[in-house]
Amino acid sequence: MAVTNAGGAAGFPFPPVSVREVRPAVDNLVAELHPDQCRLLTAQDARGLLGWLVLRRNPNPLIAHWASVHHVQSHPNYRGEGVGTSLMAMACQVAKEELGLEHLHLAVRGGMDLESFYARLGWQEVGRWPKALRLAPNDDRDEVLMHLQLS
Repeated sequence: MAVTNAGGAAGFPFPPVSVREVRPAVDNLVAELHPDQCRLLTAQDARGLLGWLVLRRNPNPLIAHWASVHHVQSHPNYRGEGVGTSLMAMACQVAKEELGLEHLHLAVRGGMDLESFYARLGWQEVGRWPKALRLAPNDDRDEVLMHLQLS
């Protein structure tokens, strides 16, 4: 909730959100978790949960060599501490070493400078869906498609 309510692109486009809106989404995510197909990766320390992301692989054999990264979130109180960078490094490690993947895909909301964050981590922009996301009247954003080759 904190990420969305601070204006973050966390899957709930219309803040503010409450436990009533978030709980069903979390329940659905937990129900999808599977060691080979859908992983929840978290960043924690003594302060609690600092951030999380979802690594989702499709079982279709045509695309089973890559996974997509979803819901990359770091708590607003801990931004600038490397939480997002650490989560992405963990996602790459799990994808490559545990799941045997070759590529990762990611879609981000344009207009938030997320492209430059991911570019610093080696991701490349491979396309855009212009004005695909409508956050409010007269606030349409591109959905930016990004790719990372795991080495």
